[in-house]
Amino acid sequence: MARPADPTTKRVWALPSLPERPEDSHKGDYGHVLVAAGSVGMAGAAALASQAALRSGAGLVTCACPVEVRPALAPFPCVMTALLDEGVPALAAKTDALCVGPGLGKAAATGKTVRALLSGSKAPVVVDADALAALDEAALSVLSGRAVLTPHPGEMAGLLATTVQKIQADRRGAAKDFAERHGLVVVLKGHGTVVTDGLRLAVNGTGNPGMATAGAGDVLSGVIAALLAQGLEPFEAAYLGVHLHGAAGDLAAKDKGLHGLIATDILDALPTAFLRHSRS
Repeated sequence: MARPADPTTKRVWALPSLPERPEDSHKGDYGHVLVAAGSVGMAGAAALASQAALRSGAGLVTCACPVEVRPALAPFPCVMTALLDEGVPALAAKTDALCVGPGLGKAAATGKTVRALLSGSKAPVVVDADALAALDEAALSVLSGRAVLTPHPGEMAGLLATTVQKIQADRRGAAKDFAERHGLVVVLKGHGTVVTDGLRLAVNGTGNPGMATAGAGDVLSGVIAALLAQGLEPFEAAYLGVHLHGAAGDLAAKDKGLHGLIATDILDALPTAFLRHSRS
């Protein structure tokens, strides 16, 4: 049974506004996102997260990925690439936001790579998917105040060393407690995605069951990273990103239906979702 609402947590309803884009501006004004993603068999995750960051307003996107993944990025000339090796922490130190984890895989070296990236940069960061498993106490300590974690219930259960059933029984409490303890933002995905930094909490109202499809989470991580790169603080970037990602999924579902919707449909609908929010 879920706990009663915590009176110390402010429920947030109003959505943040999109950053303004002055006429006299250039790509450097809208942030450089470094996406560390992809592995053999999961190259699509790198492509989806990188394209989503561009579709969400980032001025520049570099995808750091294994050499085997680079051909998957070739059809997307707007995305720059770099090798995911020992030189990436230095690159991370020069970018405005990081997106770490989509499709990285569970190889033994993944944890070392993730921790090196997180400790080598002070930029805001989205930690997603396989990178979540690399978060030990030392890694969590360097993320305080600048991170958005995007676990699904199974990954949240892993972070809290509990069961999915217990997470689902108290989604808001589980996300709030972890966020408050570590000084970061948790996006607990699922129906009514929970976004909280421990002091504020929002429950998303957009999205649909058709979005329960491979790659949808990779798109979300790219959206949030782009908003971080454009200057939104982590809670605002997470809340707005989740809302717009769900809104794009709703637009896609109207065209494709729930059964035929795939992650690239969400990606394609992002510009319209952003346009509608900017006009609201």
